[in-house]
Amino acid sequence: MSKKLVAFFSAGGNTKKIAEMIAEEGNCDLHEITPKVAYTKADLNWMDKKSRSSVEMNDKKFRPEITGEDIDISAYDEIILGFPIWWYVAPTIVNTFLEAHDFAGKKIVLFATSGGSGFGNTVRELEPSAPGAEIVEGKLLNRAGRSEISAWVKSL
Repeated sequence: MSKKLVAFFSAGGNTKKIAEMIAEEGNCDLHEITPKVAYTKADLNWMDKKSRSSVEMNDKKFRPEITGEDIDISAYDEIILGFPIWWYVAPTIVNTFLEAHDFAGKKIVLFATSGGSGFGNTVRELEPSAPGAEIVEGKLLNRAGRSEISAWVKSL
């Protein structure tokens, strides 16, 4: 039986709620990708070109520091990876997480929350950060209820 991990980054709490439901429905372990310096409301103001999130997303090489990285990825066959969509892609902190571990031979299924945009180029932008992994565009789970999440988890 394969062992699954739900890893997620959540800036405002929406992605965390979804990740917790996925982990519960799929009987998966749960891991939060935690920034070393938490994001404030001002940091997340995408309309401010000088906000922290805007600066990070304008430089695709930027890697925000993360904390609490004591997880053994080798114990998992499949990783369900969630995040909010920022500027049509995953926040660069997701690249930080992927680059901190060896995902070769692993399947990574993405889920996201978004105010309105889709996955865009997310898979293509994450692939270089997880060499040898199979990254699959999963599902946007905006305001998803337990029944929708349960059906999606069963489809994986």
